Amino acid sequence: MPQTIYEKYGGFSAISRVVMTFYEMALDSDQIGDYFADVDMARLIDHQTKFISSLLGGPASFSDERLEAVHRALGITHEDFDEMAALLKDALEQHGLSEPDVRTTLAAIEAKRNIIVTRNAA
Repeated sequence: MPQTIYEKYGGFSAISRVVMTFYEMALDSDQIGDYFADVDMARLIDHQTKFISSLLGGPASFSDERLEAVHRALGITHEDFDEMAALLKDALEQHGLSEPDVRTTLAAIEAKRNIIVTRNAA
């Protein structure tokens, strides 16, 4: 049985480090930083780690309905999503994921775009 990306890089703790790096950059982002004002970051990091882990073959999973419900009221634009993907790419590369594994991860995130993006840019 082939090893999942989740297993290949060290499981939950490794994905958690990637997610923490991502949020350090996201909080500083002029494009998406405001989404995280007044957010319980420890809880968000835990949920995001579980989400990314599930996309990479880990044990946790979230339904598309749950993802849509969580993001519905945020008014996320395609530009916001693009910024998130760029920052995630940087975080994945900083933590040593290979180029093919970065592409696979970003493709899995891209597949959720229509669920997460809730409005067009103004």
